[in-house]
Amino acid sequence: MAPEHSRFRLREMMKGLMCSHGYGYGVAVIVVLALSFGASAEQLSSRECENLGFTGLALCSDCNTLSEYVKDKELVSDCFKCCTEDSNDATTKVTYAGAVLEVCMRKLVFYPEVVSFIEEEKDQFPSVKVQYVFNSPPKLTMLDDAGQHKETIRIDNWKREHILQFLREKLKPLAAD
Repeated sequence: MAPEHSRFRLREMMKGLMCSHGYGYGVAVIVVLALSFGASAEQLSSRECENLGFTGLALCSDCNTLSEYVKDKELVSDCFKCCTEDSNDATTKVTYAGAVLEVCMRKLVFYPEVVSFIEEEKDQFPSVKVQYVFNSPPKLTMLDDAGQHKETIRIDNWKREHILQFLREKLKPLAAD
């Protein structure tokens, strides 16, 4: 089976799990998968992981849950190569120097919450730049201190309040001049 096809199947299966059983169930499934497979020592770059279909701040426990429902060992292995080790506070400790909100201008009509954020709230975050890219779904690309791409998080279904909360928690405050 082609890797692209198996990754597409994974994304569709995970969407089905999340929709039919709720997000908590999907996370629990991923945790169990991580326990059964263990984390891989080899890590892929965030760009490689995004190309494989793994975006966002996935924890390795998510990959454990995935392994229970997906028998494609290569796919589960890729998940572990793209995950962040679990800790008590793993996702809340990660902060970024800036972000790029990428979206297709033609598709903005389908994302009123993103439009609302751009028009009414974006100025609160000087380290966030808006970039219009043809056919791109709404996503935040998080940047390190050197301006390098670190993580990509899809925000298609986020409410304006969620975007605000995420950026307040994840962006480092700008240094006063």
